[in-house]
Amino acid sequence: MGRAGVALRQVLKAHGISQSKLASALEVERPIVFRWFHEQTDPTAETVFRIVETLRDLEPEAADEFIRLYLGGPSQMPSNEFEAMSGQRLPLSEQVNVSALTRLFGETTNSYKYLFFLSLLDILKRRHFEVLSPISFQELIVEMLANAWFPHTFFKLSFGSQDKIAQKLDSLNLFIEEPIVQFRDTDKILLRKSISSQNLKDVVSHLRRYVPFRLIIPFVETELADLSRGKGNQLDVAMPEIAERCFETHKPLYKFDSTQYKDCQSILIHSDWANYLEQHYVIVRDWTAWNWLNYMQKRNPSTPAISNKLFMPSKRDSLDKQTKYWKLVLKSQELQCIYSNQLIDPNKFSLDHYLPWSFIAHDELWNLIPTLPQVNSAKSNNLPDEKFFQDFINLQFVGLHETKKVLGEKQWFGVVEPYLGGLGISEKSKLLELEELENAYERTMRPLLTLASNQGFRQNWHFLND
Repeated sequence: MGRAGVALRQVLKAHGISQSKLASALEVERPIVFRWFHEQTDPTAETVFRIVETLRDLEPEAADEFIRLYLGGPSQMPSNEFEAMSGQRLPLSEQVNVSALTRLFGETTNSYKYLFFLSLLDILKRRHFEVLSPISFQELIVEMLANAWFPHTFFKLSFGSQDKIAQKLDSLNLFIEEPIVQFRDTDKILLRKSISSQNLKDVVSHLRRYVPFRLIIPFVETELADLSRGKGNQLDVAMPEIAERCFETHKPLYKFDSTQYKDCQSILIHSDWANYLEQHYVIVRDWTAWNWLNYMQKRNPSTPAISNKLFMPSKRDSLDKQTKYWKLVLKSQELQCIYSNQLIDPNKFSLDHYLPWSFIAHDELWNLIPTLPQVNSAKSNNLPDEKFFQDFINLQFVGLHETKKVLGEKQWFGVVEPYLGGLGISEKSKLLELEELENAYERTMRPLLTLASNQGFRQNWHFLND
């Protein structure tokens, strides 16, 4: 499962909040919290927001810590420095207008501001927050496209029907291969290089048109009373001159390399803001990620594990335990690959995510089956043809029965317990009844297969034997 269960367990233990107390405050049944606590199921991203608000009512520090752990931030961040992400509060400063920063994502209807600011943070960190050199629109937009590539192209999330970032990404002739898709592309170096090699003139022209000029509106609002924010682009045209004039008085986040809108090619970060962002980088980035998560959850309400799909994962989890499970099965009974009908070698096999990992974003046993390495490689992140579904269930059924024979009752249940939460089965004995298992997979996987197909995962895949 994802981070939510791990974060919730640590927070409840650390702050002495019982599962029953949280369940009562959330107005849900205690077994639901129990399953989150033991990582049997994950709360949806929408429910995560409810958990944060409920924890805030029970104990504010618990809510702050939960957000920090859920977003993957450092667990030792001093709680007196970390303010509530959902309340949009950030560390105060006497040098810069933090209130303006908290209004950065107000009235946001597309992904541009989130990706622009996240990309700006990434570039500043890479530059060690040095601000003498300008940051070009070209560099910012390449970073934006690189940050958008994983959620849009790899995980196939929607940015919204009117959002142009996805369209611009799709228009590029990108050839992405290892090690990028195996998450070994440190700091997106190869991904940025691949994007930079494209003809980006049209993309840069489109994306520089509004976002850089409108992002800093909260910092100079008092200067905008007589400017129209609607048609005619009056505000955007005036912004370079306003930012220059107010740079030392209002201290906007940045100004431009020209006071003429048409000549602007880059931005220059205010040194006081660079110091603030360097000092509070982790807090500000987590706050931004929380807002980005909120935006994306609204546009992908049924998609599992949204929080795991917004950024390039740091690594894939080991499948050692899952491999050990299927080795037990293969040692006691010969199995055929459901896709190729070839016998599976117990000493040389791969584990296939029936629902692609890039859609489901977990490694639970109920979605994993053994297959031949070459078959697994060919399947990639495609959706299997409908004809394999019953064979998949039958193979899972065999696995459950064979491991029950080898393992004792207690050990077996400890291994297969995630099936209960993942498939919504109430009693462990029903795992050993084929009809119950079939019904559970029908209820659970059919909607997910449909959703994955709707998101753009290629369906009807089957293995072509050479």
